[in-house]
Amino acid sequence: MSEVIQLDPAIVRALKSGEKVVEVQQYGTSSWASTARVDVQGADDSSGAYFLKTLKTEDAAERVLGEYRAMLEIHSTSPNFAPQPRAYGKCDNENAYFFLCDYLTINHDLPNAVQLGKKLAELHHKSISPTGKFGFHVTTFDGKLPLNTTWDSNWTSFFKKLMLDVYKLDTEINGFWKPLDDVMQITLEKLIPRLLDPLIADGRSIKPCLIHGDLWESNIGTDAHTGELYIFDACSYYAHHEKEVGIWRCEHHQMKAKEYRNEYFKNYKPSEPVEEFDDRNRLYSVETLIINSAHFPGANTRQLAIDELKYLLEKYVPGDTT
Repeated sequence: MSEVIQLDPAIVRALKSGEKVVEVQQYGTSSWASTARVDVQGADDSSGAYFLKTLKTEDAAERVLGEYRAMLEIHSTSPNFAPQPRAYGKCDNENAYFFLCDYLTINHDLPNAVQLGKKLAELHHKSISPTGKFGFHVTTFDGKLPLNTTWDSNWTSFFKKLMLDVYKLDTEINGFWKPLDDVMQITLEKLIPRLLDPLIADGRSIKPCLIHGDLWESNIGTDAHTGELYIFDACSYYAHHEKEVGIWRCEHHQMKAKEYRNEYFKNYKPSEPVEEFDDRNRLYSVETLIINSAHFPGANTRQLAIDELKYLLEKYVPGDTT
């Protein structure tokens, strides 16, 4: 039986004017927060519902702000692709913070690849970085871990800092491991520039695109009433568009079928040099593998990260592999 939850006064104040709370019940699961469905009745007797996430961690204020700003940016750019964020803030009666958005009746079957490819490419095409740079307004969190989203005009530089900080988090949690450190040092110094610098060679440029940042199957749902796809639980930043789909080649996720990447690239072509785009995709996937290792100590994703980097190093930085 669902647990009935008492709603904090700060959350009640965040509701629309005239709305009354009908019921609040635990809804869904989250590894890092408490989640609930809030049913409300409007002043005109209309019914509605919200999704509520509550966190009590030391970094809860940053995390709810990051999710709110990320989801607001996605919804503002593509309103038919994300539930509308409504509010975030600090609770009155406990040391906790909340995030509130519209509730959607969602099923979590694997998403339709054709629809996802179109809607994701539309988000990336329509988005415009407010600074013209790569990064985001605030720190966003992949799960419980912060990402380095500091604005940077150069994608190679931005991605190196992102990868380095994720690696540092993994080392803090899992300990120093020389085989991983050896390949990471060469990756940061030589491999990343070798694969990413050509994106802006010979007069080429990269558009900073708004990405979800952690787009795996659990963060995508299909509206049970309309069949429309929606995305949620974002850790967004402005990035090279190909970065978004690096996660779709990772073995620990279900969306590793090539049809997902193929459908996306039908709608947003890979960057030049095209012949290296699959290797860039492999490189981008390593960031996902390492942050997964940091979330789940002992997971084999740490070894998989080494394997992927060794493949790329042997191909692009011969003679420097260990």
